[in-house]
Amino acid sequence: MIKVGIVGGTGYTGVELLRLLAQHPEAEIVAITSRGDAGTAVSSMFPSLRGRLSLKFQDPASANLKACDVVFFATPNGVAMQQAPALLDAGVRVIDLAADFRIRDVGEWGQWYGMQHASPEWVGKAVYGLPEHNRAAIRNAQLVANPGCYPTAVQLGFMPLLEAGLVEVDHLVADAKSGVSGAGRKAEIAALFSETADNFKAYAVAGHRHLPEIRQGLSTMAGNPVGLTFVPHLTPLIRGIHATLYARIKTEADFQEVFESRYKAEPFVDVMPSNSHPDTRSVRAANVCRIAVHRPQQGNIVVVLSVIDNLVKGAAGQAVQNMNIMFGLPETEGLWQLAVLP
Repeated sequence: MIKVGIVGGTGYTGVELLRLLAQHPEAEIVAITSRGDAGTAVSSMFPSLRGRLSLKFQDPASANLKACDVVFFATPNGVAMQQAPALLDAGVRVIDLAADFRIRDVGEWGQWYGMQHASPEWVGKAVYGLPEHNRAAIRNAQLVANPGCYPTAVQLGFMPLLEAGLVEVDHLVADAKSGVSGAGRKAEIAALFSETADNFKAYAVAGHRHLPEIRQGLSTMAGNPVGLTFVPHLTPLIRGIHATLYARIKTEADFQEVFESRYKAEPFVDVMPSNSHPDTRSVRAANVCRIAVHRPQQGNIVVVLSVIDNLVKGAAGQAVQNMNIMFGLPETEGLWQLAVLP
């Protein structure tokens, strides 16, 4: 059994990790930390886990995380870069679900996240945890930077086009919508029910923190720098991301076949038939990215629709997928949950 520790298990990503790992046949959760809720039974905070998890939250200072095989950081940005190095030096493998190790340029990271990086020496050693693109490196990684939710949907949608060199890379457009859980489990006016229900709006048009991460990933796939316009929107949903992606065609191809061929061996990417329109509820609570590719009026623009559950394939599910790869398990272990419908 893989001994698992979780740092910061009181948020939406944390409880999603608990839900998935509590059902995982090869994982044993041995420690979960929360400075503010130490001593509280996990199941009293999250009744959905009653009868499945008997642990209590521990103070990070007293939790024996160094005895774990792997530790997940489901913490705000800036925490893992402070605490993970000691675990890494002790030989523990780490999967960070925040953004601390995603961006290779620590100066650029500091500009977007408003703080100086505390462990830049580990940034270069971290492996970006998008399995469909980086599986071989993940297998031997000690530190995995789990991708963000928007970056997962956008990169998986563009990847076949960029790898094959089929589109112009200077003017990519990602128009993405997210459910409110993407903002985290905290009290904010903008996330109140009366603010988000029956409402729809764009935000962070001038620049979202996920922009450099997406741009970095797409540039790696293309082999050249890309130009990207990324506009996120908030929708009155709890879960789900829908990314509508636009690219100008450079080389003619059967785009449906390109996507089907690229993802035919991927267990968690579903390329739908031509003229399909995937919706967010078709992936709710499942570790699946569902994709459809279109060419409107047979013009010179290819449109890709990419949907994920932001808490699963966009966060905790992908983290467990990475754990499976790191420990030589079947990639699908503990992740076969079907989407919840209706």
